[in-house]
Amino acid sequence: MDAIVVTDSVRVPATALTMRAVRASGPGGQNVNKVASKIDLRVDLDAIEGLTDPARHRLRALAGRRIDADGRLQITSQVTRDQSRNLEDAREKVRALVAAALREPKRRRASRPTKAARERRIESKKHRSTTKRLRGRPGDEA
Repeated sequence: MDAIVVTDSVRVPATALTMRAVRASGPGGQNVNKVASKIDLRVDLDAIEGLTDPARHRLRALAGRRIDADGRLQITSQVTRDQSRNLEDAREKVRALVAAALREPKRRRASRPTKAARERRIESKKHRSTTKRLRGRPGDEA
């Protein structure tokens, strides 16, 4: 199995990958009970080369429940009835997940409402207050 190249500097070495073929669920007729076409790909996250610590933390957060007890990322694919295409799909899922972890999220800049927006809000509150006040019976005003 070849290494998964994410960028020029980041790659998942072949030694970090463990592949297992298991029987898939779903359609496939009699073939589904005989052929192991589902791919269970496990990736040792600590062995990924060129990943910074913040990116590694983002990767663990993105992986979520897909991390097993040994701390490895578990990716499965049973999209097709062909084992080799499922392997390529699983490898693409790993590449996409690592690539997503490399992107640093944009920092949120604190903003304040404009003066016009504040005035519109107060005006709508006054309007709503007037509407509700007029719902009572005449003479009930306090």
